[in-house]
This record gives sequence, C-alpha cells and structure tokens, in this order.
Amino acid sequence: MTIRVMGIDPGLTRCGLAVVDVEPNRHSTLVAVGVVGTEAGRSLDQRLLVIAEAVDEWLDLHSPHVLAVERVFSQLNVSTVMGTAQASGVVIAAAARRGIPVALHTPTEVKAAVTGNGQSDKVAVTKMVTKILRLDAPPRPADAADALALAITHAWRRGVGLQGAAAATGAGAATPAQRMWAEAEARARRSR
Repeated sequence: MTIRVMGIDPGLTRCGLAVVDVEPNRHSTLVAVGVVGTEAGRSLDQRLLVIAEAVDEWLDLHSPHVLAVERVFSQLNVSTVMGTAQASGVVIAAAARRGIPVALHTPTEVKAAVTGNGQSDKVAVTKMVTKILRLDAPPRPADAADALALAITHAWRRGVGLQGAAAATGAGAATPAQRMWAEAEARARRSR
C-alpha cells in the first residue's frame, strides 16, 4: 500500500511543507512542496496563525496518512529553538484535530536515512532528495528539501529495516545497499 506522508520542517520565518507518496518498495513520488514564510516584524500570534492556516490548507488538500515533523533539539540560540517549538506545536495540533498521527525525527536520523550518513550537510541531503524523487531541479529553499527528506525518512523507516527490506524484495536477506542503509540508521540512533 502506498503511504502519503506530509513532511514539515518547522520554523517561524520559513516552514517547509512537503507531501510525498511512497510505495512499499520505497519508490517515492513528489506530490507537493512549498514553504510558508512569516515576517520577523509581525507579532508571534500572527506568525503562528499564518503557519496554522497554511498547514490546515495542506492537510485538507492532500489528506496525508501521517505527518513527519523535525524534532526540536537544543541549540545555543534559544529564541530559534522556541520559535521552532512553537511552530511544531501548531503543526502537531492541526494533525491531532484530524486524527492524523505525527512522528518526530531528529535531523541526524533524516540525514542518515536519506544520505546514509547522519553527519551529511544540507547540500548532500538536497542532492539525494532530488535523486530519490527524480526531480529536474533541486527543491529550494533548503527548508523545502528538508521537509521532503523528513517525509521520505518516515516512510522508509516505518517498515524497512533489514527484515522489512528482505521481505520487500522477496529475498532471504537484504541487499548490500539495504544493509548499508540499516547500518547507517543504527549508527545515527546510537549517536543521539
């Protein structure tokens, strides 16, 4: 069964939104991608309202099975963390109102799933997202590519590990590429 995942890279200034359809064999297809932006000079309540309305519109338009949201992590810039957390809360509440499950993924998990290396930079993630989705051009800005990577990560991680990969291929063991992916994912989990 194809799963439709909406990936969200939360932020107050730019919130990346993406919808991807992923088949059981991991074939991934872009449905929609975009960024909703808010101006730093606007009040917090108005900024969150803009994000909430955009997310509501996307949820109603695309009817995802699940949301994949970047997990807020501690940074030195507390105001950035707070804005990201507030935007995440708006997104999670919108999904909850519709009964849509939400999964949280760390940036390291996403990088490992998409590139095979949890320490990859944004350029490498964008390049792999472009390749995975067979896009003619890289998604811009980086927030859009990150939202796509979140959606892909969730779909791939929800059932494809060594056993899931072997079952999907009908083989008794995973392919070398699937083993490398599972090993990279395991390393990313250990480094959290």
